[in-house]
Amino acid sequence: MSELNIDHSLRYEKYKTKTSLLRKSGLSYSEITKIVPVSKSTLSLWLRDIPLLPEQIARLKQRGDLSRKLGSLANMRNRLGRTQKIISKARKEVSRVSKRELWLMGSMLYWAEGSKQKNGNVGQRVIFSNSDPLIIKVYLKWLREVLLIEKGKIDFEIYSHNNIIEREKEVIKYWSKITGFPISQFRKIYYKKDKKNDYRKNQGQDYYGLLRVIILKSTDLNRKISGWIRGVCEEII
Repeated sequence: MSELNIDHSLRYEKYKTKTSLLRKSGLSYSEITKIVPVSKSTLSLWLRDIPLLPEQIARLKQRGDLSRKLGSLANMRNRLGRTQKIISKARKEVSRVSKRELWLMGSMLYWAEGSKQKNGNVGQRVIFSNSDPLIIKVYLKWLREVLLIEKGKIDFEIYSHNNIIEREKEVIKYWSKITGFPISQFRKIYYKKDKKNDYRKNQGQDYYGLLRVIILKSTDLNRKISGWIRGVCEEII
């Protein structure tokens, strides 16, 4: 046998002995590979018959759980960082929004979330419903700056589940701040009775119900908005 083969054989036995001792002390394969330069597949072959004590198994499980949790947090940070970069770059692609663009945006918002004028209705007021504060702000800007609706013609109603009853004043104050309208214009809150064992995500302290924005004496305006929506569709399609 050549000196090279003898040296390789001795190193092989030395590594095998060392990894065996490390495994018996309760180290994981990942921890062992940081000490001994061998692959995990080799360790699996060498160490498969070495039993671990219950406390060693518990330690490895705890370490694995921690490693997975740290990995999950790292992935979340990377995802959030990437998301923020994409959003930041996309925001810069939007220049000043013209009054005409706001007019079209508001019409499309109303098409998605507003009450519709139907042939069977004697009259349908302009009513817009949403729970997203940003959407509400954009819609109100459309009403005030494009349609020139006076503040006194705008009324509000809140629809929610029973879980905000104890926070009623807080909810009204929240929507008053979002809209810039006085608390006195939030006269009605309608509560939906929850079903037993009903599981919903909108149950926490960040839930403020659904806001309905109502324009008084607005049947003809609703018809006009329907015409704008139809006109936009005809231009696109």
